[in-house]
Amino acid sequence: MQPDYPSQPPQPVDNNMTMSIVAIFLFWPLAIPAIINASKVNPLLQQGDYAGAQAAAAESKKWSKWALIVGIAWLAIVLVCCLGGGLLGSMSGSNASGY
Repeated sequence: MQPDYPSQPPQPVDNNMTMSIVAIFLFWPLAIPAIINASKVNPLLQQGDYAGAQAAAAESKKWSKWALIVGIAWLAIVLVCCLGGGLLGSMSGSNASGY
């Protein structure tokens, strides 16, 4: 028979809710699953499902990262197109002689 050792409470699991909320402003279609998974973490911890909480947190982090990557890339493309289009428009406008 093994002696009963007091079990240490599991380490807290970061639910990544903050990153998920930031991601929703950059690319919301991928941020929605991130928020859904982040909202599952605390209830799973309360139920004692530490492995499930870690899995939900990992999924939340994955979706948040993808939303951030796609959102930042999209913003970069839009900025390049807008600045490039503005430069091209001003250059072609200066060449117009009115004839």
